Amino acid sequence: MKIDATTIGIIKHLRDGRKSYKKIAEDLNLAENTVRSRVRQLSQEGILDIAGLVDAEAIPNHQPVIIGVKLKTTDMFNKGAEFSVLRGVVSVSVVTGRYDLILVVLFKEDYGLEEFYTQEVVKVEDVQSLETFVVCKGYNLKVPYIL
Repeated sequence: MKIDATTIGIIKHLRDGRKSYKKIAEDLNLAENTVRSRVRQLSQEGILDIAGLVDAEAIPNHQPVIIGVKLKTTDMFNKGAEFSVLRGVVSVSVVTGRYDLILVVLFKEDYGLEEFYTQEVVKVEDVQSLETFVVCKGYNLKVPYIL
């Protein structure tokens, strides 16, 4: 799907995931069906997800952690996909620099770093090293509740 100015306008309005298609259409001077159709197409193509996000720090006994992953292989994209389905993983990014992947992982009282490393990371081959960064205070760090 081509992302044009109209689509960008719709996406900006959807920052408030509770805003109605009717209100978005009025604000952008579009037909409501145009908004509905574009949102449906964006969702079907995997470009847009509408989800409730939470401040992980606000949920009792939950801790967001960032993990830098160095791989033994240059197959970063497939390894990123493998990490993305592990329990607790909120997001995976293939990056340049010191690490090959950056993970955002959400832990809770009965599922923490030890369980993640010993039960989940061991499923992924060619991991050279991991470095964990515990988030002391996050700003604008909202995650889908996945645990």
